[in-house]
Amino acid sequence: MEIRPIKTEADYEAALAEIETLFEAELGTPESDRLEVLTTLVEAYEEAHYAIPLPDPIEAIKYYMESRGLERRDLEPYLGSRARVSEILNRKRPLSLTMIRRLNENLGIPAEVLIQPYDYQQAA
Repeated sequence: MEIRPIKTEADYEAALAEIETLFEAELGTPESDRLEVLTTLVEAYEEAHYAIPLPDPIEAIKYYMESRGLERRDLEPYLGSRARVSEILNRKRPLSLTMIRRLNENLGIPAEVLIQPYDYQQAA
């Protein structure tokens, strides 16, 4: 079983092609072991070369609201008053560290998403 690291796009394509041929391998066979190793190598290559960027913090909040059926008023315990929620969602005020912590702890929005810099309209 000669398996090499995936270093180039050609290596990656070849590994994907081989994975496709091994996809139906029966568990416990050398083919299924090879499939498992190749899949691990492909995942590592994809993570290094095809990283998916984190979403915009405000878009992430809106997504969480939509996917959980939340209204703007549901964010008030985490962001402050109704006006503050509006300012945040309309990008007129940045998220504070306290807001980020509350959103993370209570809604489960990953902190690494919320702490990213994003565009907002600074007061003149």
